[in-house]
Amino acid sequence: MIHDQRAEKFRQIVENKFQIYNSLFMSLPYDKMTNIGMLLPFLYEESRTGYEAGKTPENIVEEFFKNHTDLQTEEQKLELLFKIIQYIERQVVLFDSIEDAAFPNLHSESDSGTVTNLFERSFQDHKIEKVREKLKDFSVKVVFTAHPTQFYPSSVQRIIQDLRGAITSDSVTQIDMLLQQLGKTPFVNKEKPTPIDEALSIISYLRYVYYDTIGELFTKIKKTFGNGHFHLHEDIIQLGFWPGGDRDGNPFVTADVTKRVAEELRSAILKSYYSHLKFIRRRLSFRGVSEVLTQLSEELYAAIFDGKSITAEDILKKAAEAEKILVNEHNSLFLDLLANFRDRVMIFGTHFATLDIRQDSRIHQKVIDEVFAKVSGNEEADYEQKFNTLIQISETVNAEDFEDIVKDTLLTVSQVTDIQNLNGLRGMNRYIISNSDAVKDVMNVYAFFKVCGYKDEDINMDIVPLFETMEGLANAENVMNELYHNPVYKKHLEKRGNQQTIMLGFSDGTKDGGYLKANWEIYKAKEVLTKLSEQKNIKVVFFDGRGGPPARGGGKTHDFYASQGKTIANNKIELTIQGQTITSIFGNKEQAKYNFEQLLTAGVENDVFKNAKKELTEKERTLIIELADISYGKYSDLKAHPMFVPYLQEMSTLEYYGKTNIGSRPSKRGNGSELKFEDLRAIPFVGSWSQLKQNVPGFFGFGYAMQKMKEQGRFEEVRELYKGSDFFKTLVLNSMMSMNKSYFPLTYYIKSNPKFGAFWNILFDEYELSREIMLELTGFKMLQEEDPLSRKSVKIREKIVLPLLSIQQYALMKIQKGEGNKEAYEKLVTRSLFGNINASRNSA
Repeated sequence: MIHDQRAEKFRQIVENKFQIYNSLFMSLPYDKMTNIGMLLPFLYEESRTGYEAGKTPENIVEEFFKNHTDLQTEEQKLELLFKIIQYIERQVVLFDSIEDAAFPNLHSESDSGTVTNLFERSFQDHKIEKVREKLKDFSVKVVFTAHPTQFYPSSVQRIIQDLRGAITSDSVTQIDMLLQQLGKTPFVNKEKPTPIDEALSIISYLRYVYYDTIGELFTKIKKTFGNGHFHLHEDIIQLGFWPGGDRDGNPFVTADVTKRVAEELRSAILKSYYSHLKFIRRRLSFRGVSEVLTQLSEELYAAIFDGKSITAEDILKKAAEAEKILVNEHNSLFLDLLANFRDRVMIFGTHFATLDIRQDSRIHQKVIDEVFAKVSGNEEADYEQKFNTLIQISETVNAEDFEDIVKDTLLTVSQVTDIQNLNGLRGMNRYIISNSDAVKDVMNVYAFFKVCGYKDEDINMDIVPLFETMEGLANAENVMNELYHNPVYKKHLEKRGNQQTIMLGFSDGTKDGGYLKANWEIYKAKEVLTKLSEQKNIKVVFFDGRGGPPARGGGKTHDFYASQGKTIANNKIELTIQGQTITSIFGNKEQAKYNFEQLLTAGVENDVFKNAKKELTEKERTLIIELADISYGKYSDLKAHPMFVPYLQEMSTLEYYGKTNIGSRPSKRGNGSELKFEDLRAIPFVGSWSQLKQNVPGFFGFGYAMQKMKEQGRFEEVRELYKGSDFFKTLVLNSMMSMNKSYFPLTYYIKSNPKFGAFWNILFDEYELSREIMLELTGFKMLQEEDPLSRKSVKIREKIVLPLLSIQQYALMKIQKGEGNKEAYEKLVTRSLFGNINASRNSA
């Protein structure tokens, strides 16, 4: 009933509004675009009917030109296609804005997964004290990354924010003006953003969305569960930050960039305090209080603009001084305003978000080898000899004696103390190692600190291995066991409070092992690492490297975390958020607050409300292992197919991601001209499948594994697993989301391609098999039947971008045939990426 009501509301306030406001595009004064709004429906209809009839994109676009235009030259046709892309990009922005504006009306304060719902549920079950107990040391951390899936320049993002507000108030005049502005504002960066640009873009969200959102949510939790004895700790909701610190595969992130971003984070939070204080001083104009707050305001100003030192403790001390006068002399009037300010300072300190350092283990090994050779004059030595030599050297190694990455790595480590002094210890406190699969990968980082002159007691950093490949996940238990026994590391861990963060990479895991196998291996790794850590009295925290779509660990995040049982440590929920997912899920206060609550309550529910469906029985576990292994075999065969990489290179947009100017980082690891599977980054890999509307990493092998069970007469076991395990059910529903965003008719033409036809049929057959068997498993009549709002949203978005996909495929076909203006067609492919990326909202 609630689903039906929300679906009807969605129709009224999203679908209908889009139809109404979309009509405003018809009269917008775009350059040479006056008739695009009338032509676009024809291209859509030609595409829809053409694909179902098996026509090629080339046929469809050429018939569109012939039937609906009088254009003759290639130049005229290309110009029209570019204008259509620009038009569709702006339609996507309009729909995004309408849907975002509708968010508060489609979700309520008491929805499942909200703080209010958690309170009501715990009150009814007499478990409020248990919730309070859990909240005492539980926390959620969202880490913002700079991964390149957001292409809007800041000028467009500002228009989007204003458009959302105008739609909320139904101001047609204002909407019309903003759409005109949108029509004349460039959507494409002329140059690639620098890491500083990326950092500043996300810092603007910190200031204008998260400062208030997290502060207000903190107050809400305090009021909801507060009593005379319950005190909420300030780290319950934390922010992490990768832009400017993540140098894995990004040569543009240097020690100087890291230092600059740390300074920008500090400056941003001090500016937020200054603005907040200005508002408070309008109310707290009382004798004594006013003087203290004015002085604090001046100190903040000096710290922002004159480089004067100020710590969170300094700010809190002044706030406490003002509070004492307010209570003693002014009847505690507006005390809540001051308490709210104090809470923000406790939450954000002088760092705003914790800046992480990340680098690949192979780069670290290169640094170790060169430093050892320089220090010892010996290039031939085993790892133990190198490590023991480096941690015992008496003099600090001079970074200036080296070049390039070695020099920069040493400079980065050397400046950690400076950043901690500036932003506080919470400003930077961990070093993450990509592609960890051995003990030396962790210990190398420890050695860096030693050669940079740090004493053991001065290394105030957590060293975090990132296990992301099938090999890395398989080795995780042995690596951590050996680390926990290593006397040097054991001593370091004791100093860090015997807490170990371990990062697990969903993106590369799925790329490497396929959807079901990757998720199961990560689940298993968490179980064994939980057990191992508990045996060693280590508090383990899992940090999930998740992307937007299910193929990169995204999808129904609350359901995923709520489905993890007691065999997995639940000390903290920590995950990455990137690119378009930042804007689409955490992009405004209402959405951000709602989704922070969903994460927080998922972790609390896991411990407080025991649910048998979270705990896998031995029988269920055995069945998942069988399914995962069969699925992995099928996916591995696909990866090993000689056409796998060539298909992505020649038939998809893979090679165009690097030309989009949406991120500072190269689209692949390594410098070789030959493209190797292992060098592919997860984002362009998953994104290219998304652009093809095939979404292979989100389902391939899953249906095949279930079909094998069915052939063995064991499908009822799979059905019972779906009904009995929240974990398995979440994987199925997320995989169905991937398939619902697929549209194979777009590429029907490839099945007759002499080179790639057989390979395309493998993909299509698995899609059809997976779709049919998952519908049979769930009892649904359609994909995403259980989530009508998402289903409706996907349907409209797919309709908007279908003409854009036709143009993209048309251009790719022209390039493959070597026909016409190759440079223009390549530009057409690149431009068509943007609208589709954003319309999907979690495409990469």
